[in-house]
Amino acid sequence: MSTESYLHRVRSGKPGAPILFVFHGTGGDENQFFDFGSRLLPEATVISPRGDVAEHGAARFFRRKAEGIYDLDDLARATGRMADFVAANRDKYQAGPVLGLGFSNGANILANVVIEQPELFAASVLMHPLIPFAPAPRPGSGKVLITAGERDPICPVPLTQALADYLVAQGDDVTLDWHPGGHEIRPNEIEALKAFLQPYGA
Repeated sequence: MSTESYLHRVRSGKPGAPILFVFHGTGGDENQFFDFGSRLLPEATVISPRGDVAEHGAARFFRRKAEGIYDLDDLARATGRMADFVAANRDKYQAGPVLGLGFSNGANILANVVIEQPELFAASVLMHPLIPFAPAPRPGSGKVLITAGERDPICPVPLTQALADYLVAQGDDVTLDWHPGGHEIRPNEIEALKAFLQPYGA
């Protein structure tokens, strides 16, 4: 496991406090949610990696073949690499609960880590995720907040609901928060994630 697998920004928190990983959307970088995460959890360690894949110059966490069609081999590669990165930094900073927050492509890599290694994250915020395949069953006990737009052209409502239903069926504690718009982040999502993370110091 390596703490340096990804170019990233980090703000060290108190030992034993939560560690929050924030994941940018396509075309974002390690700065997109770093300050936001730091304000959310002032005592936490905050780590924001930059995706290691470029799509026409835009940073992403895994490759895709077209809009909504993932390169599943590269998704598997990226999921394993990210899980190792998270675990290594958790150990390095002697952190407490491991938390995740991702938007769009960042939500997708976070979601797939949660699916493949459900014991790693205690709580995860998935903002406008898209998992366009049926994940395999696995035991779950984490807390997950999914936020989404009812008119999101990138993340259709049925697929968002299917992800939530899957996680519930596996035993995860899932909250689903909608807004009437598209793929943009709206104020109700921010309020929902603040409430969701409040037990961890938000």
